[in-house]
Amino acid sequence: MEVVAGQLQKPPPEGAFPIRKLLSAAVAGLLVAAAAVTGTTAASATPPVGKADEHSIKVCSDPRPGEAACAARQATDPTGRVITNATTPPGTALTPSQLRSAYRLDGTASGGRTVAIVDAYGYPNLERDLATYRQQYGLPACTTANGCLTILDQNGGTRLPRFDLGWAQEQALDVDAVSAACPDCRITVVQAASASFTNLGTAVQTAARQPGVVAISNSYGGSDASDATYGKYYRFPGIAVTASAGDSGYQGASYPASSSYVTAVGGTSLNPAPGTARGWAETTWSGTGSGCSAYNAPLAAAAGYGTGCANRAMNDVAAVSDPSNGGLGVFYPTSSKSSTWGQFGGTSLASPIIASVYALAGHTGAGLTGYANAIPYAHAGSLFDVASGSNGSCPTAQWCTARSGWDGVTGLGTPNGVGAF
Repeated sequence: MEVVAGQLQKPPPEGAFPIRKLLSAAVAGLLVAAAAVTGTTAASATPPVGKADEHSIKVCSDPRPGEAACAARQATDPTGRVITNATTPPGTALTPSQLRSAYRLDGTASGGRTVAIVDAYGYPNLERDLATYRQQYGLPACTTANGCLTILDQNGGTRLPRFDLGWAQEQALDVDAVSAACPDCRITVVQAASASFTNLGTAVQTAARQPGVVAISNSYGGSDASDATYGKYYRFPGIAVTASAGDSGYQGASYPASSSYVTAVGGTSLNPAPGTARGWAETTWSGTGSGCSAYNAPLAAAAGYGTGCANRAMNDVAAVSDPSNGGLGVFYPTSSKSSTWGQFGGTSLASPIIASVYALAGHTGAGLTGYANAIPYAHAGSLFDVASGSNGSCPTAQWCTARSGWDGVTGLGTPNGVGAF
């Protein structure tokens, strides 16, 4: 996706949308049959043409069996042209100060704790682009030279993988989101050789071994899967492992968000609300994923919350994800050489925000013996309860419709300071 400076460039077409609508039932039927062979589910493999598509585009391709797709989306204008600007962030984009204001993070520092980002493929200009983002907003420099930024391959070395545009845009969103939510956090980026769960999982294991890492963000997902197969990649007591719920509305569970070992992060829409006590209004983002795992054990901490799911229920918490209503200003690559400003969201934005709040709270790391996803359930009163909005139709109402208390779309709610983390 190339960008002409200062202009709105229409992205390549994603397909003939009327034909997609006519054939969606047939495609779903074929995927049901394929599920028996591949282990995927029609629900998780068939993103609808719905509200999440109206004013944004996805940046990564659909995942193949055994792989994940990044959960980043770029905001567009009503004609479908991406919102971008060569010199400054779009005027509608969320700034770091606005993000911290919305979640009452001002005045809280991490003391230099490290948030790890796991993504697929390489991004050769990551450090350069991150410097541009942080300079724009007056944030302290975060470089490899000053020890704030570390970039590794999936095995912990420096043989970084080949460039992939979509996943590089995902990485730009992730590191900018951590910078916005936690300006003094150190950032470690671990780049998997491909989007396979094996390679991404190996990268998570590498991230968990790095000194100082207290949270690991995974802004990607694929079909619901079993912890018996992949859980070893995400099972790290003491470290907050967060995962995006997905961006296609209610489609059933998505892995690794459906893992019993991670904090599953749903998405919201966030808008200024002058005159209110909080100053912000937050509702469910229609694009957020949610669901009930067919494989994994329920969280003991969630007992009594009425999830309606005998197994692992997504989600635990949420944060802003709507690309158009709360999308973050991001300095992102348009090719292997060039970059510009745009506005991004998806639950790919929510996951690194929540990982950063864990780092700010300071309760994860060597002193924590259990899994960090239990912490919010013990402190639900320290969250903003999001009680309105829906992400589609589902067999159990609370899986796809917000209500007071826990619901599948936004979990227990969104950060109100760091008390719940």
